Amino acid sequence: MQRGALLDAARSLLSEGGTEALTFPALAERTGLARSSVYEYFRSRAAVVEELCEVDFPVWAAEVESAMQAAEGPEDKVEAYVRAQLALVGDRRHRAVVAISSSELDAGAREKIRAAHGGLVAMIGEALEALGHEQPRMAAMLLQGIVDAAARRIELGAAEDPEAITEAAVGMALRGVNG
Repeated sequence: MQRGALLDAARSLLSEGGTEALTFPALAERTGLARSSVYEYFRSRAAVVEELCEVDFPVWAAEVESAMQAAEGPEDKVEAYVRAQLALVGDRRHRAVVAISSSELDAGAREKIRAAHGGLVAMIGEALEALGHEQPRMAAMLLQGIVDAAARRIELGAAEDPEAITEAAVGMALRGVNG
């Protein structure tokens, strides 16, 4: 239970103040634990980050996969892939990982984030192949770039409404620059 409370506090701190806010004293204060007790659960900030990735990325991936499975054809699957990921942007778990990815992380934490994103990219490959892409992995990585750019725009609180950003990302994913 304490580990879960620490992870929840870490998500809140990251989403509120970025990586600078994720400190062991702040975790201790949020959870009511002594600072030394936090070290019993995690050896470093990077260890907190790694565990957040291990816990949160599979949940997101399952949500994206579920949305894709509910879609009928390959274009619908691409649309579901984009929409599901962008719908998660408002989730504080996503805000925490965005804050994490912009920070200085050790190689283990970076690899976990890379592997999790790789799982998302692999998910869409079959639909892209069905749409006739000769290099579905490369197309999937470029598609993920569209999603990542849209997510950053939503996160930054761009002038556009998040729904307008989502619609633009879906349009770009399905029709490219031809609109």
